[in-house]
Amino acid sequence: MKTIFKSFLAFAILIFSFAFTNVNAQTNPKIKNVVLVHGAFADGSGWQGLYKVLTKKGYNVTIVQNPLSSLEDDVKATNLALDKQDGPTILVGHSWGGTVITEAGNHPKVAALVYVAALQPDNGENSVQWLQTAPPAPENGVLPPDEKGIAYYDKAKFHAGFAGDLSKEQADFMYASQGAFHAQGFLTPITKAAWRTKPSYGIVATEDKSIVPSIQHAMYKRSNTKITEIKGSHVVFISQPEKVANVIIEASKN
Repeated sequence: MKTIFKSFLAFAILIFSFAFTNVNAQTNPKIKNVVLVHGAFADGSGWQGLYKVLTKKGYNVTIVQNPLSSLEDDVKATNLALDKQDGPTILVGHSWGGTVITEAGNHPKVAALVYVAALQPDNGENSVQWLQTAPPAPENGVLPPDEKGIAYYDKAKFHAGFAGDLSKEQADFMYASQGAFHAQGFLTPITKAAWRTKPSYGIVATEDKSIVPSIQHAMYKRSNTKITEIKGSHVVFISQPEKVANVIIEASKN
């Protein structure tokens, strides 16, 4: 009887150990570092909700503050953040930030790219080429560049056009904190598209009025990016941080 009991106990411990190991394998991703790159008409503060979700799950999250002065300057700022990572990193870009990570994603520490309602040009392409491939939504409020070459988002359209699923109070703060985006960046072509050599994931914001969903689908389909649709505005990462986090987590496990 003792022999049978010992055998049963050993078997139970083996099964428990296997289950525990399996759970760990499912919950512990290969990659813990995440770098977040904001877009035009915004700043890094918009990532706060997503930052909280990811850090609670054990990720090391760094937020880039783009100068928005040129594609080259934003890529440089992103590379500085990547230089400080201690290992493989998931690089995430929103909107214009997608163009930035397409170039900066060639950094050796970048393991995968995540595009959040983002632009995704190819070699020799610029951002405005893609923005012109479909009529803009009536709510879109991107204004022509001013005399200094800086483009802003129309205050009257910001809530509906940029952050329609947030409160007006939240949208007003975002409008007030938007960076001064030098429009020349939209015309600067990509020299080496990182998505050509690295795994890419793309989130289509189905209620987006700034980059219409059909443009997002077309870019991601062309590049063989894995697509996830999330019902949300252009700032879906603010309104749906858990769902956006799930895509980043998926990228970190592959």
